[in-house]
Amino acid sequence: MLTLRDLAADLGVRLVAGEPGTGRAVRWVHISELADPTPWLSGGELLLTTGMALERPEDQRAYVARLAEAGLSGLGFGTGFAHDEVPPALVAAAEAAGFPLFEIPYDLPFIAVTEKASSHIVNAHYAVLQRALSAHERLERLVLGEHGLDGVAAALSELVAGTASIHDARGELLAGTEPEGVGEELRDRIRAGARRGFAPGGALALPVARTPPANGHAPAPQAWLVAARAGGPLSELDRLTLHQAVTVVALELLRRRVAHDTERRLAGDVISALLSGELEGPELARRLQPFGLRDRIEVMVLAPSRTLRDPVEEALSSALEDEARGGMAATVGALTCVVLAAGAEEDFAFAERLRARVSTEVGTVLPAGAGRAVAPGDARRSFHEARCALEARALSGANGSAPPPLLATYRDLGSFQLLLSLQDDDALRLFCDSLLAPIEEGEGHYGGELMRSLEAFIECNGQWEKAARRLYCHRHTLRYRIRRVEELTGRSLDSARDRIEFWLALRGRELTR
Repeated sequence: MLTLRDLAADLGVRLVAGEPGTGRAVRWVHISELADPTPWLSGGELLLTTGMALERPEDQRAYVARLAEAGLSGLGFGTGFAHDEVPPALVAAAEAAGFPLFEIPYDLPFIAVTEKASSHIVNAHYAVLQRALSAHERLERLVLGEHGLDGVAAALSELVAGTASIHDARGELLAGTEPEGVGEELRDRIRAGARRGFAPGGALALPVARTPPANGHAPAPQAWLVAARAGGPLSELDRLTLHQAVTVVALELLRRRVAHDTERRLAGDVISALLSGELEGPELARRLQPFGLRDRIEVMVLAPSRTLRDPVEEALSSALEDEARGGMAATVGALTCVVLAAGAEEDFAFAERLRARVSTEVGTVLPAGAGRAVAPGDARRSFHEARCALEARALSGANGSAPPPLLATYRDLGSFQLLLSLQDDDALRLFCDSLLAPIEEGEGHYGGELMRSLEAFIECNGQWEKAARRLYCHRHTLRYRIRRVEELTGRSLDSARDRIEFWLALRGRELTR
């Protein structure tokens, strides 16, 4: 920053009035002989004049008042032209206003003043730019070195000699230390739809947008960067550094998103292969190792609506990361599956904690089912127990009994655990065939449609409209199919017992394939 005091010392010119104001910064130097040049000035300039239009004392006093009110840094008065010396009325007015007034002697051309000031200002801007570029490179290295948002926030705090924080789109703290008194204002502005930066007090809050503004409308920010200097306002360098840091924060968020999406796809592939029984031996251990899964695992399933599947999966992945416990989550078909590292005791407390946290984050109560702890090679067994427990919970709730637990486990299957325990035995296959074979064999190719209709009807808890929508057919068509199932099997789907046995047979058929 170039001050009037430094510029006067470099030029060797004499200050004649307004000494207290010589610490002001000089933004630029302007030359004018107009009686009122302020319409062409924006503040912070050092004005140079020979006073040709300032003959009368009252004009001189009014001139100083206009310059001071317009926010100029000071006035350099050239003597030896219209005036042999600086007019006394001008000096008195400048002294009274605390407005710096310098005498520019005849032998010092105005061009020398402008060149000296320009050189200082350009060099100062270049130095700021160099320091800002160095700061930007430092922040980029943190991103490339995968130090994360915490590393970026810590570096920014050091660079601005204060505090810096990064917030998500809702204003919740992601990294760093939130400047005092800024967080609530930020969240209030976000709730009001803020999309542009603002300066609360001496701090600065900048939006981190996903894409550049289009059609004049700023996009909804994906994050916010907030910083404040300790004990004073942010400097020009601080502000430039923060504006550059917005790009760095966006890069880190993009890196995190790409890594997260890649991990989700990998988790989906591993869970699908795990539940199908395709993985075994050393290959199974190798695929599970990146997720911290080794000796014993548990499977938990949730059945969120289609619009909630991605948010639920993301919330589960985030929760697993925060808990620092092995596990992975992915959506397989209509179910969101979580494979967890089993604890020392099979109390399902960790699964319930995950279920409760995700329900809170997505804003709706999500029931879940959990299977018992098994060796990784038996993951299908834990999955089917979890799925059956979740569906049994829905069936028991539909029958008007006491409210079932939000986390259903294999223990909630009651006596039907015996059937599930026969998953590799001919007895389970015989049980399934005794119920389902008449449907599959009695109608030939149409038997497949009857089976799908039966399963949809049971999973929708006997709700005709809902089941018909799932099957993309008219409810009257569904009613015909269900009547045909009852005719072929001699069972009644009005009976809770028959519905549960059909449901167990359908689940058991999956286990025996």
